[in-house]
Amino acid sequence: MKVLPVCAAESLEDMSLGQLMNISVTSASKYEQKQTQVAAAVSVITRKDIRTYGWRTINEALASLPGIHTTYDYQYDYFGSRGLGLPGDFNSRVLITINGNRINDATYDQGPTGRDFPLDIDLIERIEFIPGPGGAVYGLNAMVGVVNIITRNGSDVKGAELSASYQTAEVMPQERVTLGKKFSNGTDAILSFSGLQARGVDHRFDFGDAGVSGVAHRMDGENVKQMFARATHGPLSFDFIYGDRRKDDPTGAYLSDPLVNGQFQRDRRLNTQIQYNDSFANDTLNVLGRAFLGQYRYDNPMVYSGERTLSTGPGDWHGAELRLLSTAFADHKLMLGAEYHNNTRIKQTFENFDNPNQNIAIHSSVVRAGVYIQDEWRITDTLSATLGLRYDYSKWINNQLSPRGALIWQATPKTTLKALYGRAHRSPNAYERDYNDGIFRVNNPGLNAETIDTAELVADYRPLHDMNLRAVVYAWDTYNPIVSAIDPISGLGQYQQDNKVKARGAELSFDKSWDWDARLRGSFGIQGAEHDGSHLTNSPYHLGKLNISIPIPLMTGLRAGYELQYYGKRKTLDGTHTDNYFLSNLNVVTDVRWVKGLEASLSFYNLFNEHYQQPTDANWQSSLLQPGRTIRLRMDYRF
Repeated sequence: MKVLPVCAAESLEDMSLGQLMNISVTSASKYEQKQTQVAAAVSVITRKDIRTYGWRTINEALASLPGIHTTYDYQYDYFGSRGLGLPGDFNSRVLITINGNRINDATYDQGPTGRDFPLDIDLIERIEFIPGPGGAVYGLNAMVGVVNIITRNGSDVKGAELSASYQTAEVMPQERVTLGKKFSNGTDAILSFSGLQARGVDHRFDFGDAGVSGVAHRMDGENVKQMFARATHGPLSFDFIYGDRRKDDPTGAYLSDPLVNGQFQRDRRLNTQIQYNDSFANDTLNVLGRAFLGQYRYDNPMVYSGERTLSTGPGDWHGAELRLLSTAFADHKLMLGAEYHNNTRIKQTFENFDNPNQNIAIHSSVVRAGVYIQDEWRITDTLSATLGLRYDYSKWINNQLSPRGALIWQATPKTTLKALYGRAHRSPNAYERDYNDGIFRVNNPGLNAETIDTAELVADYRPLHDMNLRAVVYAWDTYNPIVSAIDPISGLGQYQQDNKVKARGAELSFDKSWDWDARLRGSFGIQGAEHDGSHLTNSPYHLGKLNISIPIPLMTGLRAGYELQYYGKRKTLDGTHTDNYFLSNLNVVTDVRWVKGLEASLSFYNLFNEHYQQPTDANWQSSLLQPGRTIRLRMDYRF
């Protein structure tokens, strides 16, 4: 049962669809499983997919999957799954990990998926998305899904890579330098530095109740710096990730003064871990131990009624995890684990430079501990069951149990049926629970956890070795959701527990490839999410996705990746609805290197310059017009 690197013998870039469908995934249960054995409708996005379609962020890559809708408010990218993606929830209901290490911060529990994600997307080997609750394995935040990023190694680089691109509209150059090698003593190392500088687009906004409208000139700029280092030797591995992103604010976010320069959001993230993974007892016992440390720094200078302010939200944490996986018992894979997570320092400040009487500083900390157990039982050659349970404790929410159950039947060699159930929870984050400035918002230390129960049926059918058809029906109920409301005593904003939110939905998807190196992937979903008898905000009724990858005829060495996405109307916070829309992207990339070591691509985002809007939260506007057509030219040189 020795756990080996997935696809070590063959690069994901060179695999056929049939081979890709058979690769193992690690995110569903924290150990390798074949996709047919995973207790979820798992999806895998490879480095080849990222390159083929020219995706620039995790959000753009995930948006190609069934049931996913994304939102952008000119500060952050947000992520919704199967109808749940409330405006202003900071992606706190999805767990984001890099090589199994949690990236959600300690202050806001934000899972970054846009340019605030601290890792350059070109350093990703694959993305594993596990939809539905993952609380039985991961605990906190894994409510609507788990996104695990598996990074490249030095052996994938085999030297040096230089990358440069230029993007119109935003006037944005981007650069990357990566070094990697596997040494003769077995040590594998990779080191990378990335940067991005954007002037941004001049946008015209109507600021509604502020009584102001006009052009936000030179107020959409962005600056990103990133560093990544990874080293492995035998069973040991070490990761270091640092990201620093500043995004100017053209929208007057959080009802700040419109059209005022110098307002921005800045996020700095540092995540590091050391991990040991090896097998003993004739490969019947796998031991994984890791220690991790993280830091998050947030700065948000704003202007209110002409007064200059600064909000900050730094957080520090560390912890450790031990996981044992045994196959000593016939037909069973028994996993037992324990995790310790100490948020040692969470600080929230508000400083008014013109009125110091409003200054506040709020300190908090919380220790979380969890233990989990799971048994994957192969009942017969064609029938297996997965049962899991996790117990979590913290002083903020006391005890939480997260069960999981699955029955997987290989009905025929071509058909796999899965019946799934899971529960997950989310603790109130420090901002929701403790922030209190007495001007805009008051705290609510009595907040409890919110939970989600999900039941799901999945059918996979492979009529051909290079074709897969999938049908999914699901139902989820969220209890005691934490939402922004009004405190009846002070009349100020306050996070409170709300009534149940529920959804019922279905998804159909297909994936087909051909021997002449073409691939077609698509999906369509219907999702009905309701709260108090009304459709949930920022929840599209329908979603459609189509991705086509083909070599360009008569032009040797060129490949085109085209995607078409359909989003149904979405309800905004003021009760209106955005229009439905189609979004097209086209990427043309050199499929072989015309000049030794040199690759090039030309990308068209929002190809037909569609004018569409997405809901927003805590802004003067209930919805924001999204970016128009953008063109990017990119060059990569490897030596």
